[in-house]
Amino acid sequence: MSDDLNIEESVEEASGTDRGDIHEALGQSDAFLNFQEHLSRAAQVNRPILLMGERGTGKELAATRIHYLSPRWEGPFIALNCSALSSTLIESELFGHEAGSFTGARGRRTGRFEAANGGTLFLDEIGNIPMEVQEKILRVVEYGAFERVGSSKPIQVDVRIVGASNVDLRAMSDEGTFMRDLLDRLSFDVLVLPPLRQRTDDIQLLANHFASRMAFELGWADVPEITDETLDLLRSFPWPGNVRELKNVIERAVYRSADNTISRDEIVFDPFGEFGHAGAILAPREKPAPDSTEPEQAIPVTAPEDAPLQPFAEAMREVELRLLKQSLKEAKFNQRKAADLLELTYHQFRGLYRKYQDEVNND
Repeated sequence: MSDDLNIEESVEEASGTDRGDIHEALGQSDAFLNFQEHLSRAAQVNRPILLMGERGTGKELAATRIHYLSPRWEGPFIALNCSALSSTLIESELFGHEAGSFTGARGRRTGRFEAANGGTLFLDEIGNIPMEVQEKILRVVEYGAFERVGSSKPIQVDVRIVGASNVDLRAMSDEGTFMRDLLDRLSFDVLVLPPLRQRTDDIQLLANHFASRMAFELGWADVPEITDETLDLLRSFPWPGNVRELKNVIERAVYRSADNTISRDEIVFDPFGEFGHAGAILAPREKPAPDSTEPEQAIPVTAPEDAPLQPFAEAMREVELRLLKQSLKEAKFNQRKAADLLELTYHQFRGLYRKYQDEVNND
């Protein structure tokens, strides 16, 4: 096998974005449409671009769209998360190295700039690149040339750079931690991705999309419907993790749903504990007043004293199944009311319901 890393293999391992992900750039809000219009125009100009935005706003997705909307769309799209590499490795990762250039360099390796030749190189979290590597990037931007680590032979490339950051690069430049010259070269245009809290009109569209994708992944024939109350809750949440966080919340709600609806009770913003439940982050949902015609009384758990002795597991199974059936019957199969009758949380009740779902439905 050749020591030279095949460029196609570099593309496959470096790019974390699939062309199919482009279709997740969904929205109808003014903020989203204005951004997409700006992106479409900028994509046509063969100049570096900076994408600025909070975490989870979809900077890599935007970079992918820039590439495939540009005249370079048939060339490679190479992505590198600059925060995932140590300062000692990032130079070799970007520019490649020659055999023996450092300990462990057993053969020549093609870097990301070579792999992206004729296409686009996306540098995510570009503010994490050390100053000495920034100088080499500046030379590529200005002259289209660089040397591999351990070599003095210049290599010519034709690469468009799209950088991204969630920190203020101008402030870093003022502090001396990001080269002013490089910032000037990369900021031919700066696109600011709007956070989800400024795109509340897109939340229903995105939530339905993520719910549909998750239902398909689970092999379900039907997609759970998101209730109006749930949508109001989603629109009122500040979404510090933006679209990525919304995706997680909706996918979590779909797989936990017990029927064909996603109610407020399915929404868990923080999966690490009870404090992540919707009622703990926002105002707690008031317990509905009991129906005067159907007083809510706890269902007795104890078995008759003259009942024959059974193995513990079998007895517990009979008790759970009996309580489940009786509570559903008295609540007219309203699962929330049934949970209240058993003095369980809705999530506890759904776990019990799933355990005996086949037997309950076959009655």
